[in-house]
Amino acid sequence: MKMIDISRPLHNETPVWPGDTPFSFSLNWTKEESGSVNVGQLIMSSHTGTHVDAPFHFDSDGNRVLDMAPERFMGPAIVVSLEGEPEISPERLIEIDLTDVKKVLFKTNAWSDSTRFPGHIPPVTKELAPFLKEKGIDLIGVDLPSVDPLDSKELDAHHSLREHDIGILEGIDLTHVTPGIYELVALPLPLKEGDGSPVRAVLIDRT
Repeated sequence: MKMIDISRPLHNETPVWPGDTPFSFSLNWTKEESGSVNVGQLIMSSHTGTHVDAPFHFDSDGNRVLDMAPERFMGPAIVVSLEGEPEISPERLIEIDLTDVKKVLFKTNAWSDSTRFPGHIPPVTKELAPFLKEKGIDLIGVDLPSVDPLDSKELDAHHSLREHDIGILEGIDLTHVTPGIYELVALPLPLKEGDGSPVRAVLIDRT
């Protein structure tokens, strides 16, 4: 069994959505000051790095993070390479066998410079959600900061995925992952009012 970390490291230079809260980690207490322990403080957006979106993120009546079942973020997943494609659409998946999986992770490698927020990404089309719903898919993951165009206000892909009960995992790192079938574990924090949550996402390769 091999475990592959597909999370983006969090540090004080982590790129965030323009205008969002910068990531910050600092020691509030040092071992020297407390006499026994180091204690850190985190300041961050709930959409920093590798994270999940709860429906409340884009729908004020939507579920928060704690309302979402943990099993949504665990289970058989397929990594699909769409490098060089202008968008993530059903047409790109016609020849992909989705029979034995519940999650689809898209490897675009479009976020090539991990030190900077990207200027453009290949978005998910709103037609993808009904296509995947028919295949029994309940979560998609992208190696991008969003499933929609970065300048979108309508968020068509977000809403279409919610309408078809498909979860959203964003900001994964698949640069070192070979396309194929794995087991995904990407559990969010139990944030009662959360619109999103950072995750430690890993793939388990049992081959």
